Amino acid sequence: MNRRTVLAITTGALLLAACTGTGGSSKGAEAKAPDDPSEVSGTITVLTHRTDLVQDGTMKKYAAEFNKTYPEVKVEFDAITAYEGEVKIRMNTENYGDVLMIPTVIEKKDYPRFFASLGSQAERSKEYRFTDYTTVDGKVYGQSPLGAVPGFIYNKRVWQEAGITDWPTTPAAFLDDLKAIRSKTDAIPYYTNFKDMWPLTQWTQVNGSVSCDDQATTRLAEGDPWAEGADVRTADTLLYDIVHEGLAEKDPTTTNWEASKPRIAKGEIATMWLGSWAVIQMQAAAKQAGADPDDIGFMPFPAQKDGTFCATAQPDYNQAVNIHSEHKEAARAWLDWFTDKSGYAADNLALSPLRSAPLPTVMKPYEEAGVKILDLDDTKGAEVKSIDNQSEVGIYKPDYRQDLVDLARGATKGDLDDFLDDLGRKWTETQQSLGS
Repeated sequence: MNRRTVLAITTGALLLAACTGTGGSSKGAEAKAPDDPSEVSGTITVLTHRTDLVQDGTMKKYAAEFNKTYPEVKVEFDAITAYEGEVKIRMNTENYGDVLMIPTVIEKKDYPRFFASLGSQAERSKEYRFTDYTTVDGKVYGQSPLGAVPGFIYNKRVWQEAGITDWPTTPAAFLDDLKAIRSKTDAIPYYTNFKDMWPLTQWTQVNGSVSCDDQATTRLAEGDPWAEGADVRTADTLLYDIVHEGLAEKDPTTTNWEASKPRIAKGEIATMWLGSWAVIQMQAAAKQAGADPDDIGFMPFPAQKDGTFCATAQPDYNQAVNIHSEHKEAARAWLDWFTDKSGYAADNLALSPLRSAPLPTVMKPYEEAGVKILDLDDTKGAEVKSIDNQSEVGIYKPDYRQDLVDLARGATKGDLDDFLDDLGRKWTETQQSLGS
């Protein structure tokens, strides 16, 4: 998983006004799983945002393994750099590959127009995570091949040098730990990655962790995310306090995402809020910088419910079958094999969509500490995105958190409570106008 992937996950759905589509006649079509691999044939094109894996030959290796089971299917890859924009344009036609990652710009209600059903949500949810995210009227239209959980990436050596041995269990304790790092080490206690913007969107993924509530997305659709005690308000307040207390970099406008990787690996930066997907990137940066990859740690948000930490499972792009594909059976064979058999999730040290799979090694600290991993109910995810878009709050976008950081560092004037209450007012007024 790379920066482009994460940005696509957290951008949120927009209106696809230009996309009229031509899938009405195929509505309800299903891509059935093949019974006999030897009878499945055809050439399929797989659209992918993972240009790196196509360029280095990794995807070709996956296809070679796939062909051991499906010898009569030829898999071709179309790697697209500006994935969201280009695929959105292609979807004005029927020619958008046989298998593709669902662009975030497509509204969930329109999935049956563009993608073939993979079966019922009732059945698939028994075996797979994330099925809620692509379910329309009880049918599933996509499957994420991997997932991640949010958390703080931190340099364990720096935290130990500051005398910290246990994970903080409250925001106040977390702030105290950052203050200890500031006074006892040379590291920047927390790094916002403000300039690259997209890392700030990761703070929304605190939702569900504080309350340990798998209905947290429904709470966003029905309530005020910035009400007193709400998860998102807790997250935003902590971010504000970190910056306001001088525990982040001196000038957020000069941050650099790529440069932050070797810096945290070498101990120049102590902590960043990202997700489990980032651990492998930071470990790789440590190797390149001549630092110890084992120094890279991963901890949950500092809040507990009945003495237990919680974290939410987050899907990557969802893979789907083009409803217009002439080789739906072959396309479905690839989607299933890539999800179940390819090892793609394990290769990326990511959370497998298979409920039966073990947690990846990067999440061993979570497992050992008994962190509860929540699968959020995304039934009302589309409603949340509609509220977000029409309110122009941008809960999945970086803008308001950049404003929050500017407020915290004194670049703008104002009061935190007034700032958060105003967000809540815009959100709830839009809820009422939409009848949510």
